[in-house]
Amino acid sequence: MDLPDKMALAWRMVTEAHHGQLFPGTPFPYLLHLTQVTSEVVACLQVEPAPDAELSLLCAVLHDIVEDTEVTSEQVRAAFGGDVAQGVAALSKDKNLSKEASMADSLQRIRQCPQAVWKVKLADRVTNLQKPPAHWSREKCLAYREEAGQILEALGAASPALAQRLAGRIDAYESVMPQQ
Repeated sequence: MDLPDKMALAWRMVTEAHHGQLFPGTPFPYLLHLTQVTSEVVACLQVEPAPDAELSLLCAVLHDIVEDTEVTSEQVRAAFGGDVAQGVAALSKDKNLSKEASMADSLQRIRQCPQAVWKVKLADRVTNLQKPPAHWSREKCLAYREEAGQILEALGAASPALAQRLAGRIDAYESVMPQQ
């Protein structure tokens, strides 16, 4: 199967799996988030072409499917192969761990994958550092921004372009956070 067919299959899979889900704190379909992350990866690949671009693109589309839906890693593996399944699994947090331990675990698993997968995590946090949900406290926003710094430090070497975008979003996040 060529890349356009794989991408079409991935978009169909996430459209079905995430059907009815909204991006937390917004009235928007979850697919908007997946589109934004994939767009960040596409833009990165325009300035930093990579031989493993297909892995980045497929993982970008599929990055939350195992974590947030009923789709399993085995189903991802059957449809897209072991590298994509491993990347999606690494990008999925272990819900049995505390939030802090989950992030450390996820970053460790991502770092064991090709840098194509690292780019997806960078792109994910770039897109997530927009205006936070109204119910988030300033403390939660500060912790989220600090976590973004950890992601940048751990994975930024994979893509100077995405690292620069994430650093800019981290700096700008203060202006969209609640002031109290």
